[in-house]
Amino acid sequence: MGTFTHAAIVSVLMLTMAATMVQGQGTRVGFYSSSCPRAETIVRSTVQTHFRSDSTIAPNLLRMHFHDCFVEGCDGSILLDGASSEKSSGANLNLKGYDVIDDAKTQLEAACPGVVSCADILALATRDAVVLTNGPSWQVPTGRRDGRVSQASGTSSLPGPRESVDSQKQKFTAKGLNTQDLVALVGGHTIGTASCGTFSFRVNSFNTTTQVDPSIDPAFVSQLQAQCPAGGNAATRVGLDTGSTGRFDTSFFNNLRNGRGVLQSDQLLWSDASTRPIVQRFLGVRGLAALNFNVEFGRSMVKMSNIGVKTGTNGEIRRVCSAVN
Repeated sequence: MGTFTHAAIVSVLMLTMAATMVQGQGTRVGFYSSSCPRAETIVRSTVQTHFRSDSTIAPNLLRMHFHDCFVEGCDGSILLDGASSEKSSGANLNLKGYDVIDDAKTQLEAACPGVVSCADILALATRDAVVLTNGPSWQVPTGRRDGRVSQASGTSSLPGPRESVDSQKQKFTAKGLNTQDLVALVGGHTIGTASCGTFSFRVNSFNTTTQVDPSIDPAFVSQLQAQCPAGGNAATRVGLDTGSTGRFDTSFFNNLRNGRGVLQSDQLLWSDASTRPIVQRFLGVRGLAALNFNVEFGRSMVKMSNIGVKTGTNGEIRRVCSAVN
């Protein structure tokens, strides 16, 4: 009897913990189950349609959601047009995928006028896009409302491609995310790309005494130099997960172990003593407790998606995602 009771209590606690992972700050899974039952289906179908013609919407939506949450919270502020809006900042100039969100919003307004927020559409679309790249699925808590403020200056809170691990950790901590969340979310670069302008200095002009970043695998240097030659087109895009671009997997972490991280900020996750063990655990290195990347990525995405959300009477439900009501 005692054993059964203990097991039952443990089971209830685990279920409670699981529920906590997908709720927070007023959001909950299934928020639209009564007010707009087809909301998630409409978003998923829209993402699938756009993905079939352009698979690069997946990393773009993932990056868009990340950038939205780190500035003003997850409130769809990145979607707002304006001469000095987040969308206009240097960090977001190359983003695409806004048409996916607009398309879904148009359909949702036809089905359930004034009900589903643009912030929730972005959160759902990101999950659905990741799934299409062979990535994990996770339950997305909904109930966010849309913000009315969007300023390019706010993007200074975003981690940069040359940022130290300590600086990255500080920015994540400020948003309620820990070091494991940092490594897991950066792991989303497994489907990402970057412009030559963000990393070519590593193989062409690293510093005043060294042309090439010594942390790069020597056999990888010539490949990067060919893709991004000195004086070349800074806008050229290069996959961040060499050999597995566009496919969600742990290859990204294996590349870090082999000195084949493209961004300096990514490669530093392997050299830093606080993040390297987490990378190793995602890779299943013997002697360390393994971490399932798919599971942990989903958990960290839920945590991130609850940063500074507006619920209840805060914010609004935009009729058009690119403009306040």
